[in-house]
Amino acid sequence: MRLRITHSTTYRYEPAATGITQVLRMMPGSHDGQYVAEWQIDVSTDSRLHGRQDAFGNITHLLTEGTLSDLTITAEGLIETHDTGGVLRGTDERFPPSLFLRATPLTRVNAAMETFSRELSSESESDALGFLHALMLQINDHMTFDPDPTHSGTSAAEAFGLKRGVCQDYAHIFIACARAVGVPARFVSGHFLRADGMVHQQAGHAWAEAFVPDLGWVAFDPANAICATDAHARVAIGLDYLGAAPVRGTRYGGGTETLTVAVKVDQAGRQSQWQSRS
Repeated sequence: MRLRITHSTTYRYEPAATGITQVLRMMPGSHDGQYVAEWQIDVSTDSRLHGRQDAFGNITHLLTEGTLSDLTITAEGLIETHDTGGVLRGTDERFPPSLFLRATPLTRVNAAMETFSRELSSESESDALGFLHALMLQINDHMTFDPDPTHSGTSAAEAFGLKRGVCQDYAHIFIACARAVGVPARFVSGHFLRADGMVHQQAGHAWAEAFVPDLGWVAFDPANAICATDAHARVAIGLDYLGAAPVRGTRYGGGTETLTVAVKVDQAGRQSQWQSRS
Protein backbone atom coordinates (compact mmCIF):
# COMPACT_ATOMS: atom_id res chain seq x y z
CA MET A 1 0.00 0.00 0.00
CA ARG A 2 1.18 3.54 -0.70
CA LEU A 3 0.32 5.96 2.10
CA ARG A 4 0.39 9.72 1.63
CA ILE A 5 0.80 11.37 5.05
CA THR A 6 0.80 14.97 6.30
CA HIS A 7 1.29 15.80 9.98
CA SER A 8 1.14 19.47 10.98
CA THR A 9 1.68 20.86 14.49
CA THR A 10 1.07 24.56 15.22
CA TYR A 11 1.97 26.44 18.40
CA ARG A 12 0.72 29.95 19.17
CA TYR A 13 2.03 32.01 22.10
CA GLU A 14 0.33 35.07 23.61
CA PRO A 15 2.42 37.02 24.38
CA ALA A 16 5.35 35.75 22.33
CA ALA A 17 7.74 33.17 23.77
CA THR A 18 11.31 34.36 24.18
CA GLY A 19 12.73 31.03 23.01
CA ILE A 20 11.86 27.39 22.28
CA THR A 21 13.70 24.09 22.06
CA GLN A 22 11.90 21.14 20.46
CA VAL A 23 12.98 17.60 19.65
CA LEU A 24 11.11 16.22 16.63
CA ARG A 25 10.52 12.52 16.05
CA MET A 26 8.55 12.93 12.86
CA MET A 27 10.68 11.13 10.26
CA PRO A 28 9.97 7.42 9.70
CA GLY A 29 12.62 4.88 8.78
CA SER A 30 12.62 2.03 6.28
CA HIS A 31 12.57 -1.65 7.23
CA ASP A 32 10.98 -4.86 5.99
CA GLY A 33 7.36 -4.01 5.26
CA GLN A 34 7.95 -0.24 5.15
CA TYR A 35 9.86 1.87 2.62
CA VAL A 36 10.05 5.65 2.88
CA ALA A 37 9.78 6.82 -0.73
CA GLU A 38 9.50 10.56 -0.01
CA TRP A 39 9.66 12.59 3.20
CA GLN A 40 10.37 16.13 4.31
CA ILE A 41 9.99 18.26 7.42
CA ASP A 42 9.30 21.99 7.10
CA VAL A 43 9.10 24.68 9.77
CA SER A 44 7.49 28.10 9.45
CA THR A 45 10.63 29.92 10.65
CA ASP A 46 14.13 30.13 9.17
CA SER A 47 15.45 27.72 11.78
CA ARG A 48 17.85 24.97 10.80
CA LEU A 49 16.99 21.43 11.87
CA HIS A 50 19.87 19.41 13.30
CA GLY A 51 19.40 15.72 12.54
CA ARG A 52 20.66 12.78 14.55
CA GLN A 53 19.53 9.43 15.95
CA ASP A 54 18.48 8.89 19.55
CA ALA A 55 19.39 5.90 21.73
CA PHE A 56 16.61 3.77 20.23
CA GLY A 57 17.60 4.52 16.64
CA ASN A 58 14.75 6.97 16.02
CA ILE A 59 15.56 9.72 13.54
CA THR A 60 15.30 13.00 15.45
CA HIS A 61 15.70 16.70 14.64
CA LEU A 62 16.51 19.45 17.10
CA LEU A 63 14.76 22.78 16.58
CA THR A 64 15.79 25.91 18.47
CA GLU A 65 14.37 29.39 17.93
CA GLY A 66 14.37 32.77 19.64
CA THR A 67 11.41 35.08 20.17
CA LEU A 68 8.31 34.06 18.24
CA SER A 69 4.54 34.16 18.55
CA ASP A 70 3.68 31.18 16.35
CA LEU A 71 5.37 28.10 14.93
CA THR A 72 4.18 25.42 12.52
CA ILE A 73 6.03 22.15 11.96
CA THR A 74 4.89 20.04 9.01
CA ALA A 75 6.08 16.54 8.14
CA GLU A 76 4.82 14.96 4.95
CA GLY A 77 5.67 12.27 2.47
CA LEU A 78 4.93 8.93 0.87
CA ILE A 79 5.48 5.53 2.53
CA GLU A 80 5.12 2.17 0.80
CA THR A 81 3.94 -0.55 3.19
CA HIS A 82 3.40 -4.31 3.06
CA ASP A 83 1.44 -6.48 5.47
CA THR A 84 3.82 -8.67 7.49
CA GLY A 85 1.20 -9.97 9.90
CA GLY A 86 2.54 -7.60 12.52
CA VAL A 87 5.98 -9.26 12.64
CA LEU A 88 8.82 -6.74 12.58
CA ARG A 89 11.98 -7.39 10.56
CA GLY A 90 14.95 -5.29 9.50
CA THR A 91 14.79 -2.64 12.23
CA ASP A 92 17.78 -1.15 14.01
CA GLU A 93 17.70 -2.95 17.37
CA ARG A 94 20.23 -1.37 19.72
CA PHE A 95 19.21 -2.99 22.99
CA PRO A 96 18.30 -6.49 24.15
CA PRO A 97 14.54 -7.05 24.52
CA SER A 98 14.94 -7.18 28.31
CA LEU A 99 15.44 -3.40 28.38
CA PHE A 100 11.76 -3.07 27.47
CA LEU A 101 10.72 -4.72 30.72
CA ARG A 102 11.59 -1.46 32.48
CA ALA A 103 8.57 0.27 34.01
CA THR A 104 8.10 4.02 33.69
CA PRO A 105 5.71 6.38 35.52
CA LEU A 106 3.33 6.10 32.55
CA THR A 107 3.46 2.29 32.37
CA ARG A 108 3.37 1.05 35.95
CA VAL A 109 0.64 -1.44 36.84
CA ASN A 110 -1.64 -1.28 39.86
CA ALA A 111 -3.05 -4.30 41.69
CA ALA A 112 -6.08 -4.60 39.39
CA MET A 113 -3.94 -4.55 36.26
CA GLU A 114 -1.50 -7.08 37.66
CA THR A 115 -4.34 -9.47 38.49
CA PHE A 116 -5.86 -8.88 35.05
CA SER A 117 -2.51 -9.70 33.37
CA ARG A 118 -1.69 -12.76 35.45
CA GLU A 119 -5.12 -14.31 34.91
CA LEU A 120 -4.79 -13.88 31.14
CA SER A 121 -1.26 -15.27 31.20
CA SER A 122 -2.38 -18.30 33.19
CA GLU A 123 -5.18 -19.00 30.73
CA SER A 124 -2.70 -18.86 27.84
CA GLU A 125 -0.62 -21.70 29.35
CA SER A 126 2.82 -20.20 28.61
CA ASP A 127 1.88 -19.36 25.01
CA ALA A 128 3.30 -15.82 24.77
CA LEU A 129 1.72 -15.05 21.41
CA GLY A 130 -1.67 -16.32 22.54
CA PHE A 131 -1.44 -14.23 25.71
CA LEU A 132 -0.63 -11.08 23.73
CA HIS A 133 -3.53 -11.57 21.34
CA ALA A 134 -5.87 -12.15 24.28
CA LEU A 135 -4.47 -9.10 26.08
CA MET A 136 -5.06 -6.92 23.04
CA LEU A 137 -8.67 -8.06 22.70
CA GLN A 138 -9.41 -7.77 26.43
CA ILE A 139 -8.06 -4.22 26.58
CA ASN A 140 -10.16 -3.30 23.57
CA ASP A 141 -13.24 -4.70 25.34
CA HIS A 142 -12.37 -3.06 28.66
CA MET A 143 -11.83 0.42 27.19
CA THR A 144 -14.08 2.94 25.44
CA PHE A 145 -12.39 5.30 23.02
CA ASP A 146 -12.90 8.81 24.42
CA PRO A 147 -10.50 11.76 24.01
CA ASP A 148 -11.97 13.84 26.84
CA PRO A 149 -10.87 12.28 30.16
CA THR A 150 -7.16 11.66 29.41
CA HIS A 151 -4.14 13.65 28.23
CA SER A 152 -0.49 13.05 27.33
CA GLY A 153 0.47 12.66 31.00
CA THR A 154 -2.23 10.13 31.91
CA SER A 155 -0.73 6.87 33.19
CA ALA A 156 -1.78 3.37 32.19
CA ALA A 157 -3.22 2.75 35.66
CA GLU A 158 -5.30 5.93 35.54
CA ALA A 159 -6.70 5.14 32.09
CA PHE A 160 -7.38 1.51 33.07
CA GLY A 161 -9.40 2.74 36.05
CA LEU A 162 -11.33 5.21 33.92
CA LYS A 163 -11.98 2.54 31.28
CA ARG A 164 -11.70 5.35 28.75
CA GLY A 165 -8.96 6.95 26.70
CA VAL A 166 -7.28 7.26 23.32
CA CYS A 167 -4.84 5.07 21.39
CA GLN A 168 -1.93 6.24 23.55
CA ASP A 169 -3.75 5.00 26.67
CA TYR A 170 -4.59 1.65 25.08
CA ALA A 171 -0.91 1.22 24.15
CA HIS A 172 0.30 2.15 27.64
CA ILE A 173 -2.07 -0.35 29.25
CA PHE A 174 -0.97 -3.09 26.86
CA ILE A 175 2.70 -2.36 27.54
CA ALA A 176 2.25 -2.24 31.31
CA CYS A 177 0.29 -5.51 31.42
CA ALA A 178 2.74 -7.33 29.14
CA ARG A 179 5.72 -6.24 31.25
CA ALA A 180 3.90 -7.30 34.42
CA VAL A 181 4.15 -10.96 33.33
CA GLY A 182 7.67 -10.72 31.92
CA VAL A 183 6.98 -9.93 28.27
CA PRO A 184 9.11 -7.06 26.89
CA ALA A 185 6.94 -4.38 25.28
CA ARG A 186 7.44 -0.88 23.87
CA PHE A 187 5.50 2.12 22.62
CA VAL A 188 5.18 2.97 18.91
CA SER A 189 4.12 6.30 17.43
CA GLY A 190 3.07 6.53 13.81
CA HIS A 191 0.10 6.84 11.51
CA PHE A 192 -2.87 4.70 10.59
CA LEU A 193 -5.08 4.61 7.50
CA ARG A 194 -8.61 4.34 8.82
CA ALA A 195 -10.91 1.78 7.27
CA ASP A 196 -13.89 4.16 7.35
CA GLY A 197 -12.40 6.44 4.70
CA MET A 198 -11.88 9.40 7.06
CA VAL A 199 -8.49 10.74 6.05
CA HIS A 200 -8.36 13.79 8.35
CA GLN A 201 -7.50 12.95 11.95
CA GLN A 202 -7.02 14.83 15.20
CA ALA A 203 -3.58 13.33 15.90
CA GLY A 204 -1.14 10.61 14.95
CA HIS A 205 -1.65 7.00 16.01
CA ALA A 206 -0.05 4.85 18.70
CA TRP A 207 0.28 1.11 19.26
CA ALA A 208 2.68 -1.33 20.92
CA GLU A 209 5.26 -3.95 20.05
CA ALA A 210 5.95 -7.01 22.20
CA PHE A 211 8.80 -9.50 22.00
CA VAL A 212 7.87 -13.13 21.33
CA PRO A 213 10.60 -15.80 21.57
CA ASP A 214 11.48 -17.43 18.21
CA LEU A 215 9.42 -14.79 16.41
CA GLY A 216 10.82 -11.42 17.46
CA TRP A 217 8.99 -8.14 17.83
CA VAL A 218 5.29 -8.21 16.94
CA ALA A 219 3.10 -5.12 16.64
CA PHE A 220 -0.28 -5.01 18.40
CA ASP A 221 -2.83 -2.21 17.99
CA PRO A 222 -5.23 -2.57 20.95
CA ALA A 223 -7.23 0.52 19.98
CA ASN A 224 -8.27 -1.28 16.79
CA ALA A 225 -7.93 -4.86 18.11
CA ILE A 226 -5.60 -5.90 15.28
CA CYS A 227 -1.93 -6.60 14.72
CA ALA A 228 -0.25 -3.91 12.64
CA THR A 229 -0.97 -4.17 8.92
CA ASP A 230 0.00 -2.26 5.79
CA ALA A 231 -2.36 0.47 7.04
CA HIS A 232 0.18 1.32 9.77
CA ALA A 233 3.20 3.59 9.19
CA ARG A 234 5.77 3.27 11.99
CA VAL A 235 7.71 6.41 12.98
CA ALA A 236 9.34 6.09 16.43
CA ILE A 237 9.61 3.81 19.46
CA GLY A 238 10.22 4.35 23.18
CA LEU A 239 9.62 2.94 26.62
CA ASP A 240 6.43 5.02 26.61
CA TYR A 241 4.86 8.00 24.85
CA LEU A 242 7.47 10.46 26.13
CA GLY A 243 10.24 8.62 24.30
CA ALA A 244 8.39 8.53 20.98
CA ALA A 245 6.34 11.77 20.97
CA PRO A 246 6.36 13.51 17.58
CA VAL A 247 7.22 16.88 19.18
CA ARG A 248 8.56 17.32 22.68
CA GLY A 249 10.44 20.23 24.22
CA THR A 250 10.19 23.41 26.19
CA ARG A 251 9.65 27.13 25.78
CA TYR A 252 10.95 30.15 27.62
CA GLY A 253 8.80 33.14 28.54
CA GLY A 254 5.51 33.88 26.86
CA GLY A 255 2.03 33.42 28.24
CA THR A 256 -0.81 31.27 26.95
CA GLU A 257 0.20 28.42 24.63
CA THR A 258 -2.27 27.01 22.09
CA LEU A 259 -1.53 23.74 20.30
CA THR A 260 -3.27 22.57 17.12
CA VAL A 261 -2.55 19.27 15.39
CA ALA A 262 -3.81 18.25 11.95
CA VAL A 263 -3.07 14.87 10.39
CA LYS A 264 -4.04 13.49 7.00
CA VAL A 265 -3.46 9.84 6.08
CA ASP A 266 -4.67 8.67 2.69
CA GLN A 267 -3.92 5.93 0.21
CA ALA A 268 -1.96 7.41 -2.68
CA GLY A 269 -3.89 7.25 -5.92
CA ARG A 270 -7.23 6.73 -4.19
CA GLN A 271 -9.97 9.30 -4.50
CA SER A 272 -10.19 10.78 -0.99
CA GLN A 273 -13.30 11.08 1.09
CA TRP A 274 -12.74 14.65 2.24
CA GLN A 275 -13.98 15.53 5.68
CA SER A 276 -14.57 19.06 6.93
CA ARG A 277 -12.88 19.98 10.18
CA SER A 278 -13.74 22.80 12.50
